[in-house]
Amino acid sequence: MGLIPAAVERLAAEFGRLPGIGPKTAQRLTFHCMRATPESTAGLAAALADLRRRVRPCSRCYFIAEGDLCAVCSNPSRDQTVMCVVEEPLDVLAVERSGEFGGLYHVLGGALSPIDGVGPDQLTIDALERRLDGGEVREVVIATDPDVEGEATAHYLGDRLASRGISVSRLAHGLPAG
Repeated sequence: MGLIPAAVERLAAEFGRLPGIGPKTAQRLTFHCMRATPESTAGLAAALADLRRRVRPCSRCYFIAEGDLCAVCSNPSRDQTVMCVVEEPLDVLAVERSGEFGGLYHVLGGALSPIDGVGPDQLTIDALERRLDGGEVREVVIATDPDVEGEATAHYLGDRLASRGISVSRLAHGLPAG
């Protein structure tokens, strides 16, 4: 017989599978849930179930949505001629926090990484090209991460989109100079 009940071990293991959660944090979260009121833990369980049941990728841009389209794609006041291409839904939130972009988005679902088995077919690049075939978008801003995978993805997209007659630019990053 182990020191810790199986249900506690299981919940800690599930918390530990979340990004950024190590074994100690997983244990702290588990013990917090044990101290919490039954209503509080039931609320957490209901929120997780509701998330899985109601939220899905937007059918157009792959951001998060409760319906078919996300809040950005269903907003007619967004600039339909400019699109920002990002890796993940969290990147949309980061760009939106800046308050400087009023166009559309396209979420790739990751970055090219041959070592991890992520090629163009695992990303939403074909869907991006179908959207661009509509003809309204005049400029694409590639805002992938400034790491090796993000740079490779940006270069690949730049080459693939260059022949479409659309202005393709890369989001600036780094330290300002001068």
